[in-house]
Order: sequence, then C-alpha cells, then structure tokens
Amino acid sequence: MGGTIFNCVMILLGSTIGSLFKKGIKERYQEVIMQAMGLAATALGIHAIVKYMPASEYPVLFIVSLAIGGLVGEKLELEAKFKRLVQRFSKTNLAEGLSTAILLFCIGSLSILGPVEAALHGNYTYLFTNGILDGITSIVLATTFGIGIAFAAIVLFLWQGFFYLGALYMESYLTTALLAEISIIGGVLILASGLSILGIKKFNTINLLPSLLVPFLFFIGLHIVS
Repeated sequence: MGGTIFNCVMILLGSTIGSLFKKGIKERYQEVIMQAMGLAATALGIHAIVKYMPASEYPVLFIVSLAIGGLVGEKLELEAKFKRLVQRFSKTNLAEGLSTAILLFCIGSLSILGPVEAALHGNYTYLFTNGILDGITSIVLATTFGIGIAFAAIVLFLWQGFFYLGALYMESYLTTALLAEISIIGGVLILASGLSILGIKKFNTINLLPSLLVPFLFFIGLHIVS
C-alpha cells in the first residue's frame, strides 16, 4: 500500500498548495480556472469513453449499470446527503468540486491498475506516476474549490485499497473486461461532472456512483454460473 499512501500524500500536499494560491487569486481568475477544470473533466470523460468502449464485451452493460445505479442512488438520496455533509464544513461550492475530484482521482487506468500491479507484481510505477498527476490536479482544484479537496484522499485510499485487496484475494474476478466496463462508466460520470461545472447541465453525479458496483455484481454472477 506504499504507492497508495504516496498518492494520498500528494493529494494532501497539492490541496494545501492550491488553497494557499486561492487566497491571492482574484475572483475573475478563479472563474477562468473553474471553466478550465470543467473543460478538462469533459475532455477526460470523453477520452475514457472512446478509449474503453471498443474493448467492451457487453456494450449494453454500461447503460444498464447507469440506470440501475442511478435508481439506487436516487432512492438513497446520496447526492443530498453528500451535500449536507460537505456544507457542515464549507458554505461554498465545495461539494461540486469534491465530487469532481473524487471521480478524477479514482476513475482512471492508473488508479485502478496501479494497486493491482502493486499487489500482484510489486510494481509501484503506476501508483507513483498517478500520485504526481493527482498532486498537480489537486493544486488546480484547490485553487478553485479550496482545501476541502483534500478529503478526496480518504476516498482514494479506500478505492485503491479495495483493488489492492481484491487483486490479492479475488484475482479471478478482476479481469480486463471488468476494468473496461468500470472505466466506461467512470468516463460517463467524469463527463457529467465536467458539464455540471460548466453550467451546461446539472447532473446528480453522486447519485450515479452505485453504477460502478453493477459490473462487479454482473461479472461475479457470470463467474458463479460458469
């Protein structure tokens, strides 16, 4: 888990640096940075969808996953509960920034394959590379949304820890096909987050997070049947 800890430390460090910059940046420049982050998230989401869609063995699965996950998230009111929790610590738009940060840090080939490689082969290259990238990203995000972006490090630790332990004890389930499906859904969520930041269309992205669990259940079911 050393690589994951490094990744989390870089986010904490980047968030601290970015929050210090935020204090000296005029509001109109913060608005430009906000637009830049929205465009970047939109581009990254589209990239993930285009990259992993051809590798999908079940082209309809991401649609079913988003529908089921969205219904579950709406039923549990995840978005509303998340915003109420964040508003206890901040009265700004931190909830939007934090949800975007969580998606950007957690959904990506480096963040998923990194802990798997570390667990199976002792290779920490992906995680160290991802840590540096996340550190830079957290600086930009914190410049816009503040130090609260650092809370994304907790979610990242749990996310990568899940894949690390999964690679150790459930290697047969973590197939390339499953990772492709997760990446497609993640790309859709990042795209939705980017569009929300840009003000084009507000999506309850947090309510869609349970969509990421549906492919796991689907592939576990296939494994049991076969």
